[in-house]
Amino acid sequence: SLVNSPHAWWIAPLLLGSLLEFVYYFGLFRRTSVDADEPVNESTDDSADEPSAILDPSVGDCLGVVLLGLALLVSGGHTLLLEARSLGDYAILGESVDDAAGEAFDKAAKMMGLGYPGGPRIAALAEKGTPGRFRFPRPMTDRPGLDMSFSGLKTFTLNTINDLGGKEVLSEQDQADIALAFEEAAVDTLVIKCRRAVEQTGDKRLVMAGGVSANRALRAKLAEQMEKRGVQVFYPAPQYCTDNGAMIAFAGALRLQAGESAALPIKVRPRWPLTELASL
Repeated sequence: SLVNSPHAWWIAPLLLGSLLEFVYYFGLFRRTSVDADEPVNESTDDSADEPSAILDPSVGDCLGVVLLGLALLVSGGHTLLLEARSLGDYAILGESVDDAAGEAFDKAAKMMGLGYPGGPRIAALAEKGTPGRFRFPRPMTDRPGLDMSFSGLKTFTLNTINDLGGKEVLSEQDQADIALAFEEAAVDTLVIKCRRAVEQTGDKRLVMAGGVSANRALRAKLAEQMEKRGVQVFYPAPQYCTDNGAMIAFAGALRLQAGESAALPIKVRPRWPLTELASL
């Protein structure tokens, strides 16, 4: 995001050491390659996820469309439902009370010895799974509200593996059947919460972004359920779902286009709640 001006830089949220290293090299870049009077813009990781849906040219000229309405941000670090009123003006409706959905995918894959990242590996195995062999719980869907939980789903996965004798003795079909049951439960949980959010707010547009939004089963189920309710669904092309650099650059460009800029010195924040962002 620093190759061409104007420039966007990432100041939060992330591990403090990573942010400080970025700021150091950005400072060198500013001193050696960029006009010091040129405007720069600061962006945050989760605030960039939602606008990333616009990066897909197939979405068309819908800048004003996708920034308004519901958004499901679902990745390895974040799982939350929010209502976007404008760029930077977000109301959090619900979020995971423990593990993020992507984190649960990674941990479930590790339990089966599949490696990292877990999401694509579980999705690929799930296509070979036997429907109905296992049924995993849909956490927190038996009570009202939009908050989510994936820790119990992770524990249920581990118990299922142990009941079969442990990951060392799992057959490829066992792995596929567990992967399918896990994916179905995670997808159903997210879709149920999105459906409730639509009913609660009356919004007719839903943006899905983050690494887990690349999951084809989630895209298909969400599109099916939202179409029944007359809701348009937007999401980025798969190559943009995990491209944090593209997300940050685009979010920064939108803010710069709206006239926002930030002066040096740079201050980093390991945590930066969405609700504290300046709205445009």
